[in-house]
Amino acid sequence: MNFSNLKLFIALFSAIFLFSMTIKAQSESKNVPKDWLTLAEQTDYRKSWNYADTIAFAQKLAKVSSWLEYKSFGKSGEGRDLPLLIAATDKTFTPEAARKSGKVIVFIQAGIHSGEIDGKDAGFALLRDIAITKTRADLLKNVVILFVPIYNVDGHELASSYNRINQNGPFEMGFRGTSANLNLNRDYMKADAPETRAWLALWNEWKPDFFIDCHVTDGADFQYNVTYEYAHFGEVSPLLKNWMDTHFDGNVVPKVEAEGNLLTHYVEFAGREVTGGVATFIATPRFATGYTPLRNRIGLLIETHSYKPYKSRVRGTYDILRYTLEEINQNKVSLFEANRKADEETVERGKTYDGNRKFPLRLEITKNSTPFVFKGTEYKVEDSDISGAKRIIYGTKPLNITIPKYDEAKVTASVAPPLYYIVPPQWQEVIAVLEAHGIKFQRTTKPLTIEVGSYRLTEPKWLPASFESHNTMNYKTVPIKEMGTFPANSVIVPLDQEAANVAIHLLEPDSPDSLLYWGFFSAIFEQKEYGEAYVVEKLAREMLAKNPELKKEFEEKLKDENFAKNSNARLRFFYERSPYYDKRIGLYPVGRITTNLDEKILK
Repeated sequence: MNFSNLKLFIALFSAIFLFSMTIKAQSESKNVPKDWLTLAEQTDYRKSWNYADTIAFAQKLAKVSSWLEYKSFGKSGEGRDLPLLIAATDKTFTPEAARKSGKVIVFIQAGIHSGEIDGKDAGFALLRDIAITKTRADLLKNVVILFVPIYNVDGHELASSYNRINQNGPFEMGFRGTSANLNLNRDYMKADAPETRAWLALWNEWKPDFFIDCHVTDGADFQYNVTYEYAHFGEVSPLLKNWMDTHFDGNVVPKVEAEGNLLTHYVEFAGREVTGGVATFIATPRFATGYTPLRNRIGLLIETHSYKPYKSRVRGTYDILRYTLEEINQNKVSLFEANRKADEETVERGKTYDGNRKFPLRLEITKNSTPFVFKGTEYKVEDSDISGAKRIIYGTKPLNITIPKYDEAKVTASVAPPLYYIVPPQWQEVIAVLEAHGIKFQRTTKPLTIEVGSYRLTEPKWLPASFESHNTMNYKTVPIKEMGTFPANSVIVPLDQEAANVAIHLLEPDSPDSLLYWGFFSAIFEQKEYGEAYVVEKLAREMLAKNPELKKEFEEKLKDENFAKNSNARLRFFYERSPYYDKRIGLYPVGRITTNLDEKILK
């Protein structure tokens, strides 16, 4: 054994030692015929199937069991099928049949980051135990399962043993981004990727009742093999938050831990190391589990711990899926009721305008904390001669330490939703995104002149580096009211619909994932007409002669040394205040309508 292999052996032995000190024996699938073992199980969780073998196993399951149906729900950027397994008794393989049967539709997604593939192997093992060995057959009693074993299929095929430096297996792991280098878990609002458009179409077709997204976390070391999270602040209906508090935290978590796992809410350190405490991560709508709450559906995030052995992570995911499905089976009435009431409240809110009613757009964690007994590992901090900063060195012994937990949020941006938005027809990409999300709208048949609310956008600044193929931007919003004339074929978006929350986040500039933020409206900041210096010089002198107040303002500006030295800025001062300047620059083109429209307009 050479020195490199010895170091690897010591590291793995240390990880296994720590694992054995903190996690008890986990659950196993029983009486599984050899032909139905996953590749992970066959190799003691060292390997996971490639794309072709994954599809082959999914098709094999569907061929043998009448409880499973395989189909593709779309194509990837490179043209691969996006796989979907539907699990149901009585052949309820369509949304209509599922609804008619009174069953809960549960959407389980794996491999959105295809290197984080635990959910694929856990989901296949669970579906096999449901439909082949039938040791978990009862999980389909009141449930229909939509299972996507790999969402980022192109990234899955960029597999390498060097893709995820922080992760302990399997031997080869897929890549985080798609073939177009997009992170699908940042694409839920802007919907650039063909995979995202297909996902939205699947969601709009099935309208699931519960969503689960399977991941593997990076970051610090600790004892937990599985972490999880769900929206529980103002970004989600209290009805859904309360259901999860009662049924998931209250019932599912203890059962999963009884199987030998150790769980906590998703861990994100508030400081550089453990004693700074942990802070809740608030998923904005660009994330899967930030998006589904806008659709009034629970989004459960599973984040297994990357340093734990692959078997521990897969079985931990299996146990969460199993007991979550069990809880849903036993409590479908209360889940349906929470979903229904959340939908009804959203639709009802859109029927009347209330300027004092505030819809939260942005939230942030406050500085208020509560004590939390964190199950970490021993560590030390020392100076690094490599980075020049402090480095954390984790040991192998468990360390239970009481630290602050920051789990209180405040709203930092909100809006009173209008009754309608109106979008001029030339903004075709914006309208296409609305359509992809299943947002209902109507088009005007003739020009419409109406008073609308909107925004004057000032101080635009584009971030210097591309983010998810966009130059995102920051700006300030100044609310305005004006009479606007909108061309025929403009789109009117009523907010008395179930998808209203998505429309608000897409079209309100202060949303963290508005289409304005993502650059869909960047052209409104571009100046197309200019004045030559010799012309503006003459214009400026005429303006100063006619307007003493303007002269006073100019003289005040000259006190700014940078302005005084900038000839272009001085001429621009006058051009922007002249009737020749395009007043549409920085004017947000989407209107907010707060009065009821005549039905004739909406036809």
